[in-house]
Amino acid sequence: MAASCTQRPALQSNSSEQNRFMEKLMAKILRFYDQQSLIDVTFKVSNPTAVVPAHRLILAAASPYFENLFKGKQGNNPVIEINYIDSDTFERLITFCYTGEAPITVNNVGAMLKAAIVLQLDDAINSCVDCIMKNITERSIQVAYVLERETQCERLKQKLIEYEIKNFMEISRGVEFLSFDVEKLQRILESDNLNIPREEDAYDAIKRWFNYDVPARQEPLPHLIACLRLTQFDADFLLTHIQPLPGCELLAFKAISWIREPAARTKISMRFTEPRATCEETFLVICRSEMNYKLLQYNKAEDKWQEYASLEIDYTNYWPILKDENILFIGGYKNGVSCNIVRSLNIRNKTWQNLPAMNQARRGHRVVELDGKIYAIGGLEGNKVLSSVERYTPSDGWESVSSLIVERHSAGAVTLNNKVYIMGGTNTPLRALKLVECYNPDSNIWTSCADMTECRVLPHVKVHKGHIYVLDTYSANSSQSVERYDPQHNIWSKIYCLNADWARIAGMSLDNKLWLFGRFTSEDILNISFYDEDDERWVKKCSLPNGRKCFCRVVPIALLSLK
Repeated sequence: MAASCTQRPALQSNSSEQNRFMEKLMAKILRFYDQQSLIDVTFKVSNPTAVVPAHRLILAAASPYFENLFKGKQGNNPVIEINYIDSDTFERLITFCYTGEAPITVNNVGAMLKAAIVLQLDDAINSCVDCIMKNITERSIQVAYVLERETQCERLKQKLIEYEIKNFMEISRGVEFLSFDVEKLQRILESDNLNIPREEDAYDAIKRWFNYDVPARQEPLPHLIACLRLTQFDADFLLTHIQPLPGCELLAFKAISWIREPAARTKISMRFTEPRATCEETFLVICRSEMNYKLLQYNKAEDKWQEYASLEIDYTNYWPILKDENILFIGGYKNGVSCNIVRSLNIRNKTWQNLPAMNQARRGHRVVELDGKIYAIGGLEGNKVLSSVERYTPSDGWESVSSLIVERHSAGAVTLNNKVYIMGGTNTPLRALKLVECYNPDSNIWTSCADMTECRVLPHVKVHKGHIYVLDTYSANSSQSVERYDPQHNIWSKIYCLNADWARIAGMSLDNKLWLFGRFTSEDILNISFYDEDDERWVKKCSLPNGRKCFCRVVPIALLSLK
């Protein structure tokens, strides 16, 4: 009896000797193939007709298809007909059985993949899929989708999902996305590596997919919404966007309870409570010292601030706003003149782009985003106080909308319940305002709301649990000067709270903690701390030195390019 190949001779115990042996063996086999020596099977292939000689043992070792073929009834025939693969493709794959390589190109990869699946050549399938993904473009991905549906190739399906996870923002805006089946979309949304700047982007994609065929997609909608990291939304977003969706009321209730009642979290069953790995967030701050601007990022692990970019900005009084992957600098003041310029800084690649200028120059204005649209409100043009308002969309540029009832600058502005609110400010050098107005984009009308209890210039405003909170930025007694607006009853009420209590309202949220960017000290340093709910105390962190904070936002770490 012949020795088993698993009982390897001493010769093969040495890896270098074994490699040399295998190289010599394969070289001999390839020579037999090239010379058509010791051939024991020939395939007759059509389209165009050709004969392809081969060795049964090699093909059977390379593919279960050939192994089963040669064990079957026609396996002993010296000539075997193949009618379902064209001759060029078949010959390339026979060569692959010998060499592990084949000339796969973007032009033949579809035919090669289909044939490799039939012939059960797993390594060839992998090579085809790798070729497809290596050459993927906006146009070729449509071909890849068709090919995946035709072949039901699991590896191609998996690689496409990996691509969709990595390029989700682009994919979710495409037409093909609207036809994704529920299982596929759920696999994508469940991924902790879903590449999105904000969790809201995943919500927007689900909503777009759902609206494409509402009757057929109502039943699976809650399963997709459950894939979101719901605890990363604030309560107002959950109430206004998640709760109204069919079948999602309980999901919204659980997430709100999780946010508002930390002590009860062990009793609340939720699929995901942590942010995605790609959505890990940090602070990004613009600081100004004299006319030097720097973009600083907070390193949470080392508790220190690092320079992310040096900014060349030769004007002041602009209003910055975070929009997707960009910081938009809108309006401002340069050489004694108000500006209408709009510049966009891409956070990821640190490049500037000029956007269409506003219709009117503004400084001391306020900017908010609502439903993907940017609103520039009031401000100053020279010494003229403005009541005009304009709105920007990439498709339409800047267009005027209804003006404020009362002109103003240095006000506060927020969005709540799909409306824009502006409060306080001033319209003469000596007159502060307590007037409040609300803009409804559906009717394009500003309406007066109840006045604040006090006049306020440059107020600090924050939406919290369906209410608007206002704090004077420069009040000497700011801890005693907070008021809250109830939009449902159109009522302002004054509330008295300690600084720590105010920080829970006006502070920024990061890692499910509330952070306070405190006042500047005499050394021009901004104190920073977060609230430890378990110990009910404020924990001081690394302060932000050297300059005044012009802008601070929580951004995904994935947006920040590697240094």
